[in-house]
Amino acid sequence: MRQRLIRLLPVTLATLSIAASAHDAGGAAPRKTASASQKAATSRFRVGAFHLILDPVSQTARGLSPIATPDFDFLPIGRAKERAGNGYNHLGDIHLRLRQGGGAWRDYSSSRERRPVRALPVRGAVLAAADIGGSMGTGMPLRIVREWVNDKGTPALRFTLTNTSNAPVEVGGLGLPMVFDNIISDRTLEQAHAKASFADPYIGRDAGYVQVTRLNGAGPALLVLPERATPLEAYVPIPTLRETKSQAVISEASPRTQTSEGFYDWTIASAAYAQTDWAKAGAPWNEATSFTLAPGQSRKIGLRLVTAPSIRAIEPTLTAQRRPVVVGVPGYVVPTDLEAALFVRSPSAITGMASYPAGALDITKTPGKPGWTRLSVRGRQWGRARLTLSYADGTVQTVQYFVTKPLEQTMADIGRFSTTKQWFEGKGDPFGRSPAILTYDREADRIVTADPRVWISGMSDEGGAGSWVAAVMKQLDNPDAAEIARIEELVDKTIVGRLQVASGPQAGGVKKSLFYYDPAAFPDLYKPETDWKSWTSWKRDQADDLGRAYNYPHVAAGHWALYRIARNHAGLTRVHDWSWYLDHAYQTIVAMMRDAPHYAQFGLMEGDVFVDILTDLKREGWTDKAAEVERLMKGRADHWRTLQYPFGSEMAWDSTGQAEVYAWMRYFGYGPQADVTREVILGYDPSIPHWGYNGNARRYWDFLYGGKYPRLERQIHHYGSTLNAIPLFDSFRRNPADMHLLRVAYGGLLGGITNIDQNGASSAAFHSWPDRMEWDPYSGDYGMGFFGHAYAAATYVVNDPTLGWLSYGGNLSQNGGQVHVEPHDGARARVFVAPAGLWLTLEAGKFKAVDYELATGSVRLTLDPATGDTPAARLFVETTTPGGRTYRPERGTFERGGYTVPLSGAASELLLSAR
Repeated sequence: MRQRLIRLLPVTLATLSIAASAHDAGGAAPRKTASASQKAATSRFRVGAFHLILDPVSQTARGLSPIATPDFDFLPIGRAKERAGNGYNHLGDIHLRLRQGGGAWRDYSSSRERRPVRALPVRGAVLAAADIGGSMGTGMPLRIVREWVNDKGTPALRFTLTNTSNAPVEVGGLGLPMVFDNIISDRTLEQAHAKASFADPYIGRDAGYVQVTRLNGAGPALLVLPERATPLEAYVPIPTLRETKSQAVISEASPRTQTSEGFYDWTIASAAYAQTDWAKAGAPWNEATSFTLAPGQSRKIGLRLVTAPSIRAIEPTLTAQRRPVVVGVPGYVVPTDLEAALFVRSPSAITGMASYPAGALDITKTPGKPGWTRLSVRGRQWGRARLTLSYADGTVQTVQYFVTKPLEQTMADIGRFSTTKQWFEGKGDPFGRSPAILTYDREADRIVTADPRVWISGMSDEGGAGSWVAAVMKQLDNPDAAEIARIEELVDKTIVGRLQVASGPQAGGVKKSLFYYDPAAFPDLYKPETDWKSWTSWKRDQADDLGRAYNYPHVAAGHWALYRIARNHAGLTRVHDWSWYLDHAYQTIVAMMRDAPHYAQFGLMEGDVFVDILTDLKREGWTDKAAEVERLMKGRADHWRTLQYPFGSEMAWDSTGQAEVYAWMRYFGYGPQADVTREVILGYDPSIPHWGYNGNARRYWDFLYGGKYPRLERQIHHYGSTLNAIPLFDSFRRNPADMHLLRVAYGGLLGGITNIDQNGASSAAFHSWPDRMEWDPYSGDYGMGFFGHAYAAATYVVNDPTLGWLSYGGNLSQNGGQVHVEPHDGARARVFVAPAGLWLTLEAGKFKAVDYELATGSVRLTLDPATGDTPAARLFVETTTPGGRTYRPERGTFERGGYTVPLSGAASELLLSAR
C-alpha cells in the first residue's frame, strides 16, 4: 500500500560558492609543495576524468563531476548550502568506535560537530591534506590524517590512523560515509532521472566495491574501489537523528524518507557493532572484525574513485583496475539440483576456497576459458552460504550465495502452504472474507486477521492480495487439483461479489479492502494496544472505494491464470469454464479504466498480464472485446509515449511501473520508449556477485505498507526484483548478444524465490540492515513477486562469447556438435535457445530436455509423459531475433496460435526443423 500522490515541484539547484581557483591535476606529474595557507584556498581540482570540489574548511568533498558530463554530479552539490552544518555527512568524513583496555566502546565522528581541520603541507600528487583530529570530538586517542591524492589520474581518498596514546586502542567500528546524490526530494521525475544516482554495494571484503549509477541508466557510472587494508566488510546505514531519537555521535542530520533513502558507511571493521547494535540480529554478510593499534602504530586505509563508461562496462573497468571479478551462472541463488558455476578472473592466483557454513557449498575447479578460472558450485544446505576465495597476493574475497530446494519442490511448498496454513474460513466473518487466503505472520505462526493497515487483512492492495495471488499464480505452470478447488471456491465466493463488484453499472470494479475499521459496529475486533488512528485504518466507505487501479491487475491475473488452466488442462477447474474466467479478466480491465482512471495513468505492477489477456482474447476470436482492450490500452501507451520518463506513480519515484510501460511500448511498436525504459531499469537493478543485491530492483519503503516491522530500509528482493526481470528477459530475447540483460534478469528471477522458506511460507522481503538480517515475518505483498517468477520462469541456453556454452536454469552438457539441456527452473514450460533466437513456451506439458544441433540448427524436444489432466502439450514457437530462421514441429495440430501435441504414457520426442 502506498500513501497519497506526492506532487513534486521543480527546484533551483543551490549554487555552491567556492572562493577558489580551478587547477588541472589530471596528470601524474609532481607538483611543488604548497603551504597550508596557500592550499586552503585551492578547493577545485581536475583529476583524470573528474572535477573534484573540496570544501575549503573541512576538506570533505562537495562535488565529483565527470568531465564528460559537466551538468551532472555524483555528489549532492546542489544541496551544499543546506547540508553545510553539523551532522551532515560527506564523502571524506570518517566514523570510529574505539575502546581501550577492554572498556566501553566510544563513538567518534568527523561530521557531528564541524570545526576547521588543520591543513597540512602537500607535495607531489597530494591535492589536500589535513589533521582532522580537532573535528572528531574530545578524548580521541588517535591522530587521523586525511589526504586527497591524484594517483596517476585517479582521485584517491586516504586516511592514516595513528595511536598517539600510551595504551593499545581497539578499533571495533570504522566507517567511511558513502554520500551520493540519491535525494529525490523536490525534484520532478525528469530532474531526478537527470541528476540523481543510486549506490549499490558489493560487500565482498577486499574485492568489494560500491557502484553508483544514474537513475536514467546512462553512463558514466562511478566505482568506489578499496585500496589495501580497506575491505568492504559491511555496509552500514548511517542512522538519522530522527531514528536514533538522540544526539548520537554517529548520525546523519537529513531525514530518511521515501524521497531520500539515506546514506551508508563503507565499513572496514564492525565487531563493536556486532557486539552491541547487532547482537540480536541474524549473521552479518561477513565475519565481523576489529583491529588493535599499539602505541605509536599506524594503519593506512584508502578508496579510489573510478569511472566506468557505462553500466555494462563496470566489470571490464574492474578488470582494468586489477580487481578480482567473478561471474555466477545462473547467479548466486543455487537450487540443490542445479549445476551452477562461478567464473573468476583475478590478477592473482586462487590459493584457498572455503564455504560457510561448512558443507553448505561444494566447490571444485573445472576447465574454463583462457583468463578465467571456472568453479563448479553445488548447493547442499538450504539457506544463506558464504564462499571465501583467498588469493596469492593476500586478497580475500567473499561471494554470498543462497541455497534453495529444487524449484519444483519450492513451487509445491508455496502452493501447499498458501492453500492450507493460510486458508481462512471464519464462520460469520463480518467482512465477508470467508473463504480467503490471508497474510501470514511466520513469527507468530498464524494468519493476520486484523492489522491497522487494513488492506493487509483485507485481501486487496499489494500487502493484502499478495498471498492469494501467489496461490493462484503457482497453478499457472504447476497445477494441483486440490489447490485449484480451493482457489476456485475463493474466487467464486469471495473475490467475485465481495471484493469485485459482480453486476450492475460498476461490474468488475475492485474494492480497496474487505477489512476496515469500524469500532462502533465491531468493538471487540480491534486490539486496543494497537494504533487505529492513522490514515491506514480505512473506514468502510474508504475500503469500498473502487478508484485504486493498483488492485485491478491482481484480480485480472487470478481470472487469467484460471482461464489458462481451464483451457489447457482437462477437468482441473470445476466451478466455471474457461470462457467465464477469460470474460471476467476482460471485465476487470474495462472496469479499471472506467472506475480507476487516475492511477491507471501509471504503469502497474503485474500489468504485463493485460497484454496476455489481450492476446488470449484475439486467439479465442473475441474480436470486439479484444478491440476494446486494445483501444483502452493504446490510450495509456500514447500518453506514456509523450513523456520523457513515463514511470510515475503515487510515489515520487518508483520501480514497479516500468515493466508494464515497457510491455505496452513493445506491443504498440514504440521501440525508442521501450529502450529508454530498459535502460532506466538497469539504473536501479544491478548485477552484483551477491544473492541479495544481484537483480534486486531498488525498493526501500514497502516494509511500511506490507511488513511486520515497518521502517524505511533497503529491501532485499521485494516484488520489484521479479517484475523488473520480465522486460529485461524480453529485451534479451530480442538481442541475445547483450548478456548483461540476462544476468540481471536471472538474478531477479531467482532472487524472488529466496523469499519462500523450507515449509513454503513466504516473506515480503529480507531486512538488509545489519541490526536485523532476516526475512520479515509477514507474507505481505510477496505475491506480486511470485507473479513475476511464475510469469517469467524459463531456461535460457546461450553461447557466451567469453565464457562458452551455458544454461541459465538448466543443466547443460555438450557432446560433439550437440548441446543437451535439462531444464530445472520452476516451470519447465519455457525455453529460449539463444543462438537460434528460438522462444518455446508450453501452456500445457513440461520440457524434460532440449537438444540443439549446432550444424543444422534443429531442435529436439523431450516432453514429459501425459497425465490425466494433461493428455496433450500446448506448444508455442516464436523466433524473436530479426531475420531469424523459422521453426515448425514435425507433428501437432495448429490452433489458437500454437500446436496441440498429443502426449503418450512415456516421454515423447518432438523435432523442430529450421527453415
